[in-house]
Amino acid sequence: MRAATLLINTSFRPRPSPVRAMNETEAIEICREAIIVMLKIIGPIMLAGLVVGVVVSLIQTVTQIQEAALTFIPKMVVVFAVTIWLFPFMFATLGGFTQTLTDRIVQIGQND
Repeated sequence: MRAATLLINTSFRPRPSPVRAMNETEAIEICREAIIVMLKIIGPIMLAGLVVGVVVSLIQTVTQIQEAALTFIPKMVVVFAVTIWLFPFMFATLGGFTQTLTDRIVQIGQND
């Protein structure tokens, strides 16, 4: 059997297409959406940590126990548990934003 040869045409150059630059409105819109996604993802976790911190602080004030580990450990456990519990929501939100962003990139490339 003869080995198949691959012919490569080195003289072929794709014609350059005009590049449409992103305008300021599109850039600001993408940044705004990124901030909203960030707040959606981190907001519930921060709120849970805040609530636990306030509750533990109230308990420390009432009982007059001023132990640093008493504030740190419950917050750490709750933040970890809320993160695990909300992971599907966080993953779906970030995936949706990524899909929207890649669709915009493709749309910019096709608007030549």
